[in-house]
Amino acid sequence: VQLAESGGDSVQAGGSLRLSCAASGVTYSTYCLGWFRQAPGKERERVATIVTGRGTLTYYSATVKGRFTISLDNAKNTVYLQMNSLKPEDTATYYCAAGPVCYSTPRLYNYWGQGTQVTVSS
Repeated sequence: VQLAESGGDSVQAGGSLRLSCAASGVTYSTYCLGWFRQAPGKERERVATIVTGRGTLTYYSATVKGRFTISLDNAKNTVYLQMNSLKPEDTATYYCAAGPVCYSTPRLYNYWGQGTQVTVSS
């Protein structure tokens, strides 16, 4: 399994970004795919997850719910994170991850991308 994020950038507060995670070697019906983020001096936290199989289930943290949308394009083997109404507190390195279950704990995910930086200025 290989995961590669892209799309990070510097934006003004209120702006939007779309992160992409190109996933190879993943069977979407058996893996949970997620986005995590880590700000300097803080622990890595779960932002959103998506799992498919019998329908599609998504999860969003309370801090991003209503602003971020996670989606999966099976044809392109890519997971997206659409981020709208960005705030300075969204500044972090964003990571794509894959694991057997949509755990909240980062260490339980088997595979990680290298991360992409998002900086939101006020």
